[in-house]
Amino acid sequence: MSKEKMEIGAISKPRFEFRSFGRCFCEAEKRMARLSIPVPEKVWERRNTETYIVSRTNDVNNTKIRDGKMDIKTYVQTVDGLEQWNPLMKGEFPISATVLNEEVFPAFKVDNLPQLTKDTYTLEEFLGMIDAHPDLQAVTVEKHRYGYMVNDTICETGEVYINGAMVKTINSESTEVEDIKKTIQEVGLGGVENINYLQAIKRVIGMINKPLAN
Repeated sequence: MSKEKMEIGAISKPRFEFRSFGRCFCEAEKRMARLSIPVPEKVWERRNTETYIVSRTNDVNNTKIRDGKMDIKTYVQTVDGLEQWNPLMKGEFPISATVLNEEVFPAFKVDNLPQLTKDTYTLEEFLGMIDAHPDLQAVTVEKHRYGYMVNDTICETGEVYINGAMVKTINSESTEVEDIKKTIQEVGLGGVENINYLQAIKRVIGMINKPLAN
């Protein structure tokens, strides 16, 4: 079976991903930049702000909101230490009570869900319900990312501000596990912990008592 050609920004089969967060990946960042083939100018440098909804009782559904749109991905499997996630749902605000009850709130895996009395809810109303729940928290995540491609894997380095606290991130993702493993070794990330966004956010805000990779 032929490998799928990775293209930055294109829809592909569900990808596997290595990502980590910490204070510095300085040498790995330099190697990633030098090993990268040329990439489209639009991904040289990107900035965006998102709101992640984290739950004390859920580590398998990743919920984020950007530009009034909700995106939930769900964990599928881990292969050779690399995680695979699939889209679970996409929604847009104002959002219906039916979607909240049947798709969004179940993804958080918490008890004592709010009783919905309206047909639709704005983003502000939704975030108000999140803030009122003791096991849920909305977290502002600002991303400043630099895109690369190494060994046909989509890569990036960047600064991530989690409620204003800055941490560094680095990643490699592809539909091909072996290509990611090769990239990890070549850029010098062998042995570094694979940490996804949910885990990183929970560690920074104190919901999980565990440090980042460095």
